[in-house]
Amino acid sequence: MEMARRDLMASSVAALVTAAAPAIARAASTGGFPKGFLWGAATAGHQVEGNKINADQWLLETVKPALPQSPSGDACNSFELWRTDLDIARDLNFNAYRFSVEWPRIEPEEGMFSVAMLDHYRAIARGCRERGLAPVITLCHFTTPRWFAARGGWTSDAAPPLFARYCEKVIRHLGEDVAYVATLNEPNNALLLQSVLPEQFWLALRASLAACTKATGGSHFTVGNTVLPEDVEAVTRNMLDGHRLAKAAIKAVRPDLPVGVTLAVLDDQASGKDSLREAMRERFYGAWLRAARDDDFVGVQNYERAVWGAKGKLPAPESAPKNYSGAEIYPASLANAVRYVHEVTGKPILVTEHGVGTPDDRKRAALIPAALQHLDAVMAAGVPVLGYIHWSLLDNYEWGGSRDAEFGLVAVDRQTFARSLKPSATVLAAIARKNSV
Repeated sequence: MEMARRDLMASSVAALVTAAAPAIARAASTGGFPKGFLWGAATAGHQVEGNKINADQWLLETVKPALPQSPSGDACNSFELWRTDLDIARDLNFNAYRFSVEWPRIEPEEGMFSVAMLDHYRAIARGCRERGLAPVITLCHFTTPRWFAARGGWTSDAAPPLFARYCEKVIRHLGEDVAYVATLNEPNNALLLQSVLPEQFWLALRASLAACTKATGGSHFTVGNTVLPEDVEAVTRNMLDGHRLAKAAIKAVRPDLPVGVTLAVLDDQASGKDSLREAMRERFYGAWLRAARDDDFVGVQNYERAVWGAKGKLPAPESAPKNYSGAEIYPASLANAVRYVHEVTGKPILVTEHGVGTPDDRKRAALIPAALQHLDAVMAAGVPVLGYIHWSLLDNYEWGGSRDAEFGLVAVDRQTFARSLKPSATVLAAIARKNSV
């Protein structure tokens, strides 16, 4: 019965693509971007799979007091429907798909590695290959095993070798089917959020983490994507070490596999005399960009620009289009961030995330070609860019539980799990087919 439902959904998606945009039928790519340029979309396990009960974030969502507005629950049910999601990516003319291999599923208890779960993610990687999609995997997209978090998570000096051991297991099992590997997703997020989130958030986080600590019997429960101010230094130090050890472990298994890290990068701009821009860049990215000079590529993830004056970040122009949270939608921000990261590291760039959170898909449909025109221009100026992977394929679960933070090219009914293409999906599909904006 479940198989029949999945097959029906897959055929329905194919019909939707055909009916909504016959002009995006697959064809040989010709045009302005380099041959072999990667076009794709991304997902993250906790945000799409559903029911990841062994994860640190699951506990944070379900204790009392819980931090997010709502729990992830079934999310998009992609743990079952991953084939449907890959079919969508294929039918949208993509040649790449980014997904995360989930540590909490693979090592639910310390030292207990699930062959069944390793097989599951290998099947996804092979499913990508069968559909002409280059598998781009992230080994830790924020979430960590509950046992790991209960022992202090990334604040613990024991974290880096534990992470490297897990990465070695994954690559030994499915590495031959993978095209690119990112060790960590936005490890500099801990630094960025300190200047963004209000004091009431940190108070709520402390209460939830205290409840998690009590529930697990640990001494210092931490989660991967929201780090308390006093923990940032230790988390950053251990993530840097974890990235280095993981990369060495991966290369020991498969030396030719391109390995990097994905970073959240604003388009930081200076305004007036004594702008804080350079100081903020050093704070947000400095250590990670220096580490990335030894990597094969850097994953850039950009959504916004920040204009820095002498006293801080300036407000967005009143007339500018805004996303769901009121932040400015600025099409040139991606290209500017890509150029900056390449200038500092000297490494090829893979755009591993870019998009906009909004329930108004017209804004997404307008942003995609505008941003890609700017990206094309910096590439023409000599910046090596390997590909563009949009965030996100699906309207997934957002970390705070907000239903207004819609990032997907495809809408998802949370009751039936039916997928529905948005107009923005056909916009990106047409660009991918032509390999040109």
